[in-house]
Amino acid sequence: MTIGPDQAVGGRRGGLDGFFNLSGQGSSVAQEVRAGITTFLTMSYVLFVNPQILSGAIQVPNAFVQLLMATAIAAAFGSLAMGLVAKYPFAQAPGMGLNAFFAFSVVLGMGVPWQTALGAVFVSGVLFVLLSVLGARQAIVKAIPNSLKFAITGGIGAFLAFLGLRSAGIVVANEATMLGMGAVTAPGAWLALLGLLLTAVLMARNVKGAILYGILITSLIAVVLRLPVYPGGPEGALQAFQGFQNGVVGVPVWPADLVGQLDLGGALALGLLNVVFTFFFVDFFDATGTLTGLAHRAGALTPDGDLPRARRTFAMDGLAAMFGAFMGTSTVTAYVESASGISEGGRTGLTAVVVGVLFLLATFLWPLAGAIPAAATAPALILVGALMMEGVRHIDWDDLTDSLPAFLTIIAMPLTFSIANGVSLGVIAYCVLKALTGKAREVSPVLYGVAALLLFRYVFLATE
Repeated sequence: MTIGPDQAVGGRRGGLDGFFNLSGQGSSVAQEVRAGITTFLTMSYVLFVNPQILSGAIQVPNAFVQLLMATAIAAAFGSLAMGLVAKYPFAQAPGMGLNAFFAFSVVLGMGVPWQTALGAVFVSGVLFVLLSVLGARQAIVKAIPNSLKFAITGGIGAFLAFLGLRSAGIVVANEATMLGMGAVTAPGAWLALLGLLLTAVLMARNVKGAILYGILITSLIAVVLRLPVYPGGPEGALQAFQGFQNGVVGVPVWPADLVGQLDLGGALALGLLNVVFTFFFVDFFDATGTLTGLAHRAGALTPDGDLPRARRTFAMDGLAAMFGAFMGTSTVTAYVESASGISEGGRTGLTAVVVGVLFLLATFLWPLAGAIPAAATAPALILVGALMMEGVRHIDWDDLTDSLPAFLTIIAMPLTFSIANGVSLGVIAYCVLKALTGKAREVSPVLYGVAALLLFRYVFLATE
């Protein structure tokens, strides 16, 4: 069923059903809550990974805990904004990759003070909001041909599956071949494979909540068998679950040394405009590609490829980036893991609201998230990745001007570890091939403009 504007049924619906149009989307409160919990569990790793990455660049007292709180609050705000205002099941949190660029390339690599880097993130968020309000992002989404929309969805699926295989240790780094097969007899690998089989069987039998049950059962197996699949061991080794040594409730810590520390003046200095543009470029196409792929998966796109409520949807993405910078964390953006909740039946903003509420609760109950190992969420990412590949069958593989750009879009996302790169290569290839084969009029002028900007960025503003 297509997600569209809110509709009243007989004018009698109220409460959550009326606000989120649950009946109109064929959903229910229970279904949306289940979807929200699933999305939260698949992305809860951000509570620990984001502070680990940023704490090396942001030097404040008790940095890890303060960054964890900033991460949880920023994710809660972004998800609640997307759910309550845009009314889509897309959760938001500080983006992986964007945080690494912030910490290692900008702060540690270029020597930019972390306060100034936060200012650059804030400025890029302002640009997101402006372009969203003006309709520029909506125009770009509408200009992207259906073949690339299907490819973006499939590429995100391949990216998700790659993330799952990597976090399970099934795919590992290899100096000779770049990537290789991990030891499938390792605890994390065989636990993930067992979880994959269990969840796939539940899904094949149409069990409601299959993905959520798969995550919880796999985690329970890890705890009961004391499998060494949790981080925190000596010298970075994995260890068995250590229990809730300090209880399951922790007193929240206000990140006072992070909030409001952004340096806008420094970010707007001429020498840092390239940094601002890079933050803007990467998140613009990463978030636009992610939201387009998720919207397609949720059945939200209209037949002509438009996204209802697009301006407010993209504006909430930009507003979340601004809020995250103010709280002291790197760019907040839409999360591809939202696809797990969508596959669990999430169709409205209530799913994102549930995610937001859970992130707020995480400021009190964040030790609970530590009981979910990566090996338990990996099967969900792999299965959702497989489901998202469904749309590639609609691509005209006999027309090379459609199929090659689509292929580049799909393959580039996992191989370059970037949704933005996949979207960029696909758009550039599509425009060039159509122009050189007498099919130039098939391409929107807007898309030609986007392709030109992308080429300019790669050629003249490339960042190591």
